[in-house]
Amino acid sequence: QVRLVESGGGLVQPGGSLTLSCVVSGSIFSVYSMGWYRQNPGKQRELVAAITRRGSTEYADSVKGRFTISRDNAKSTVYLQMNSLKAEDTAVYYCNAGQEYNGGYYPSNDNWGQGTQVTVSS
Repeated sequence: QVRLVESGGGLVQPGGSLTLSCVVSGSIFSVYSMGWYRQNPGKQRELVAAITRRGSTEYADSVKGRFTISRDNAKSTVYLQMNSLKAEDTAVYYCNAGQEYNGGYYPSNDNWGQGTQVTVSS
């Protein structure tokens, strides 16, 4: 059974940076396409960034130019580098191990981590 563990969240001032990590175990990481999501209370979970197993990436419009997703198959880890953080980036961030479909990322309903809190505040 695949297990995902996120880390790297915390409190940061507006304009600051954080890097989130998600380590995958229990399965072969390189076959997965990976996504980072975020969610605030009472709101739907939204896709922030994704990277396919082949390395193709996609981003939500709200984070383009500020966030970068990457993966290290040797470490079974996907990263989310977040720069120029804004108050509206505050959320719990989750990673998902999904599939590649039609050249893009397709999420799994089952393969989620426990989340890591990111708070952007002065």
